[in-house]
Amino acid sequence: MKMNKLALACGVCLSLASSTVVMAENTLSANLGVASNYIWRGTTQTQDDPAVSGGLDYGMENGLYVGTWVSNIDWGSSKPNYELDLYGGFGGEVGDFSYDLNTIYYAYPDADGDADFWEIGGSGSWKMITLGLQYTVWGEVSDGPFDSGDLYYYGSLELPLPKDFGLGATLGRYDFDEGEKYTHWGVYLSKDVGDFGSFSLNYDQNNGGEDDGYDDDAKLWVGWYKEF
Repeated sequence: MKMNKLALACGVCLSLASSTVVMAENTLSANLGVASNYIWRGTTQTQDDPAVSGGLDYGMENGLYVGTWVSNIDWGSSKPNYELDLYGGFGGEVGDFSYDLNTIYYAYPDADGDADFWEIGGSGSWKMITLGLQYTVWGEVSDGPFDSGDLYYYGSLELPLPKDFGLGATLGRYDFDEGEKYTHWGVYLSKDVGDFGSFSLNYDQNNGGEDDGYDDDAKLWVGWYKEF
């Protein structure tokens, strides 16, 4: 039904690892997340500082969904101070296989310059394995990354553990049409605590370098996520 909001709220996406849920009826839900770092596709969006995020999702029993999500960010300049995502898509299941087709608009309303961009993408999951890709259809940046033609593809693994623990891993690659390419990877340990939400301990890193505009230091961070 929707993107993996634990990944979004805590920054585990980054890879945009998607999971599909079959809805029995139309459902409106909200989510709240707090993380010690907002990591998106292997790079920090908050200069390694904490992030608070939240969103709304509306899922329909036919598999269609729409939603919005917002988080504070810090790119090392005065603005933008926050990110607003608008998305929609369609997902379903066929036996052990699930799929998700989506479109996402990344907006930075208080940016000093042009920063918004728009993606379309999809993913497929079989048991514990997910493969997916996202393609940048349009971007306001006319020269550099996050413009049309960028391609991000990834694979992720989710392994349930005893006592409501879970172990996940992600490997992703960003191929910019203009700009330096990079690969990132991460490992995530989560704990579901029922009405108190989910907690996670996370490791992320990429193979970029400072000369390319990336911080390739290992990132260890913690997150909390709750859906209502």
